[in-house]
Amino acid sequence: QVQLVESGGGTVQAGGSLRLSCVGSGYTTGYTYNSYCMTWFRQAPGKERVGVAGIYFYGGKTYYADSVKERLSISLDSAKKTVYLQMNSLNSEDSATYYCAAAFVLPTWYARNWHKATDYIYWGQGTQVTVS
Repeated sequence: QVQLVESGGGTVQAGGSLRLSCVGSGYTTGYTYNSYCMTWFRQAPGKERVGVAGIYFYGGKTYYADSVKERLSISLDSAKKTVYLQMNSLNSEDSATYYCAAAFVLPTWYARNWHKATDYIYWGQGTQVTVS
């Protein structure tokens, strides 16, 4: 059973930066670890949950929503079982609860579906980001 814990949220002024972290545990070990992926989603009040950035562990291929790809960067530290989301030039539209989600999938599936929240079964509890 994979468990995910996010941290790093908070309140920041417009134009500022934050780095979110998602620490995972319970991954299968060995070569199968590389078949996991992780995606950061965000959800603002009254809006649907949307994927903003994802990474496939094997090879580290990354995916971004068009609206954030110039400002957000996702990375993986396999030794720490941690995925980071660096967020720069934040604005009010970035205010939301941010969730990390993991799945055990093929890379071809992930390339097509990384942003679809309904396909993930492992979720963190969320961390709030407020841009003032």
